[in-house]
Amino acid sequence: MRKSSLKEKVWFYLAIFSLVIVGGILTLQILSLDLYYELNKTLEIKSISKKVLNAYNENNYQEILDILSYKEDVCIEIMTENITIYSTDNINRGCLISTSEDVKKYNSEFISSNKKNITYRVINPKYKNKTLVYGVKISDGAYAFISTSLEPINSTVSVLKSQLIFILIIVLVFAFIIAYTISKKISKPIEKITEASKEMSKGNYNVTFGTGTDIKEINELEDTLNSATIELSKTESIRRELLANVSHDLKTPLTLIEANAEMVRDLTYKNKEKREKNLDTIKEEVNRLNLLVEDILDLSKMQANSVKLNYSKFNLNEVIKTIIERFDVLCERDGYIIDYEGFDYFICADKKKIEQVMYNLINNAINYTGIDKKIYIKLIDNKDFIRVEVKDTGSGIDTKDLKYIWDKYYKVDKKYKRVNYGTGLGLSIVKNILILHNFKYGVDSKKDFGTTFYFEIKKEEKM
Repeated sequence: MRKSSLKEKVWFYLAIFSLVIVGGILTLQILSLDLYYELNKTLEIKSISKKVLNAYNENNYQEILDILSYKEDVCIEIMTENITIYSTDNINRGCLISTSEDVKKYNSEFISSNKKNITYRVINPKYKNKTLVYGVKISDGAYAFISTSLEPINSTVSVLKSQLIFILIIVLVFAFIIAYTISKKISKPIEKITEASKEMSKGNYNVTFGTGTDIKEINELEDTLNSATIELSKTESIRRELLANVSHDLKTPLTLIEANAEMVRDLTYKNKEKREKNLDTIKEEVNRLNLLVEDILDLSKMQANSVKLNYSKFNLNEVIKTIIERFDVLCERDGYIIDYEGFDYFICADKKKIEQVMYNLINNAINYTGIDKKIYIKLIDNKDFIRVEVKDTGSGIDTKDLKYIWDKYYKVDKKYKRVNYGTGLGLSIVKNILILHNFKYGVDSKKDFGTTFYFEIKKEEKM
């Protein structure tokens, strides 16, 4: 089945619509004009019959009826006891007096039926035209018959038919032109959008969807596609960066594992001290790889909304202290100082996930704190919420970069620098865990004055 373009379909449907409308008007006019004309004439002679009734009670009713007959272009006949006592002298093709056998028959039947009025149609034998007759009882024993010709309708219909056909042709020509113009106006911007979409499907995210149209729906589609292009471009950039970073994170420990394994095998297998050192390095790098894989899996699950939180009641203060203790070895070995101010406070949340949040925030602060190697952690009791802050004394982050800091592997200097501890996914994991808990989170930073990460727990959410 051949598929039509939007332009062809719009043109076709508008053309068909025009044909149906004009054809319907033409058909209704021709078919209903006879009926409408006759109905109108019937109402007219019924109205005239009231004037005849009023005139009949006057002494000069014949003069009045002559004027009425001439003015209304009808024929009037007054009968008593089947005898005509008055008939109009206005001779026209509508005049049909009781000289006709058919008329005599109808008039006689009406008078004998004792009905108040009657309407019938007959063929005038003199002029062979269709005539409408209306009979009405105007007094005891007196009847009025008013007749008018229906023949002018035939010529009217003929004129209207030719006129409507002419109008139909003109309307159709204009309809085709308008349909073509409208279809072109609608389809042209869509064709441009289609071409730009094809470019985008090839991986070119620098395309811009702009057609210059004034159609609201198409403008909204353009805005949506432009937003999608920006997001896809950003996603593609993150994907490439993620592949490069993960590859780097995998390559470095693998290289170290391979090098140390070869040293153990070839050089230090007899030297216990060196062998142990090489094996420790291998173990550390394997742990680093495991941590990277776990972080990637955790992040993927959270972003796929496949993580279910296991809520329980626990002391936030104790959790923070426990996480800080994990860094004791690091503090002793490398001289880091973690300053903590807190108090006991119970919350309802996923304990393991909150532990992961605290671990990642502290780990991030260690990686980026200043030369004094100090990290400050505070548990703050505000009126409506409990706020947890983790602050470093590093070089800080530019304001323009703050909104990107939660992205995977985002680096403010745009150059990859492998962190001392962690995988580079920590803050993205923190963000997703806090979103799952519906906790407000954020970051405050000032260039050369350090950075503070925080999250807030509403007090009504505690148990």
